[in-house]
Amino acid sequence: MNLIAVLEGLLFVVGDEGISIEKLIRVLGISEEELQKIVDEYSKELNSNNRGLKLEKFNDNYKLVTKKEHAKYYKMLVDEEISDTLSPAALETLAIIAYNQPITRIMVDEIRGVSSVYVMRKLILKNLIKEVGKSEMPGRPILYGVTDQFLDYFGLKSLDDLPKIEKEEPVQNQDLFASKYKEE
Repeated sequence: MNLIAVLEGLLFVVGDEGISIEKLIRVLGISEEELQKIVDEYSKELNSNNRGLKLEKFNDNYKLVTKKEHAKYYKMLVDEEISDTLSPAALETLAIIAYNQPITRIMVDEIRGVSSVYVMRKLILKNLIKEVGKSEMPGRPILYGVTDQFLDYFGLKSLDDLPKIEKEEPVQNQDLFASKYKEE
């Protein structure tokens, strides 16, 4: 099995969060020395001129990042897409973050009921959300909040201008199988 290809797939799956050295060793079932050889070889492949990504190590986490020398193209894409309308998923994600910030991606996923990785990545690129810190929860996940550009995009002076949401009272002791329709 080509462990370099497996490493690349793992890095793609974990996305922006990256993956720890310990987890890579455990998942691949190899020693730290073997992992270092694979990482070095993959990094060397990525550093060639015909690749758009590179492998970066942040503390004990590896993740794929875009090459800085291509930044002007990424900026053009983001600038072009910012004028596009936001998808319903993006609007839903923005609302969740705006009303609950600071909030982790996992918390957003739990509220939405689906993965928000891709949507949040696009919102970061559009500068509508940003990292605002680290949670004290295990693993210290990233906390997200909205940006000043979010406020500008929606014509708000502050988050206090967001529409108020009335919270519904939870239904207590309701028989879920009872029906208002009765047989006669």
